[in-house]
Amino acid sequence: MSDVAAVEQLVEKNALLKKEIAKVIIGQETVIDQILLAIYSGGHALLVGVPGLAKTLMVNTIAKALGLEFKRIQFTPDLMPSDILGSEILDQNKNFKFIKGPVFANIILADEINRTPPKTQAALLEAMQEHSVTVAGEHHQLSLPYFVLATQNPIEQEGTYPLPEAQLDRFMFAIALNYPSFLEEIQVVKATTQDKIETINALFTANEIVEIQHLVKRVPVADNVIEYAVKLVSKTRPTSEHATDFVKSYLDWGAGPRASQNLILAAKAHAILNGKYSPDIENVKAVATGILRHRIVKNYKAEAEGYSEEKIIASLL
Repeated sequence: MSDVAAVEQLVEKNALLKKEIAKVIIGQETVIDQILLAIYSGGHALLVGVPGLAKTLMVNTIAKALGLEFKRIQFTPDLMPSDILGSEILDQNKNFKFIKGPVFANIILADEINRTPPKTQAALLEAMQEHSVTVAGEHHQLSLPYFVLATQNPIEQEGTYPLPEAQLDRFMFAIALNYPSFLEEIQVVKATTQDKIETINALFTANEIVEIQHLVKRVPVADNVIEYAVKLVSKTRPTSEHATDFVKSYLDWGAGPRASQNLILAAKAHAILNGKYSPDIENVKAVATGILRHRIVKNYKAEAEGYSEEKIIASLL
């Protein structure tokens, strides 16, 4: 199949996929779009939202509709790296045998990732970056596609361990979940308080998702679009020649080169899902907030004057 035909097929199947997800998840279209962009681009996503917004249900539903294996890990202060990665045990023949942990699946939901100490958070780093884990010196490959979706509660910060910048940077998107609208909440209550279970049909296979990730990488990009993305990221760095006085006043730290790479990858995926064969500057702008939100560090002045990350990014766009 030619790449053009593959793009047309993806647009059709993505529309069907969203209908399938909508059987269970009401509203939250922007959130679902960003999660799917991350999956098609081969990236990970961090969901930030208060409890009760159906984050687990959403990820589980998306995994089923994509035909992928899904595992959920509840992060707690006493969780050990071996609880995630797996461990070696002695079998009855006195041989060491590796028992796989929950990290061995296509989609991992790392629930409340900031509830666990840095040592356990770091156990996910190799899996996210290299798609492999090392236990007792043995190297184990993870099956592709591999996607980590972590959730974080923005309110209750007591007894939490904030994610280090290096780990935050591994997430392609940071996605903010908001409360449903009044009408959406009425639909949610109606749908969830009756004795009816929707069946979700798998529309893809793991191999098809891997093919889509390769297709996204093959999408051509004009030089001016790459220059725009790199310049946008450069503008977030207070020490850069492109930084505005606004950035110098309100930011301590800006985004690194991984942000530029992710902007282009996500813009490619955004373009083909909207029926274009090459991304333009509008596609970069469309994905910029989710990609830069968790990569910029505000200073005390921005906090004091009530400037949110979104407001600062909007000023750069």
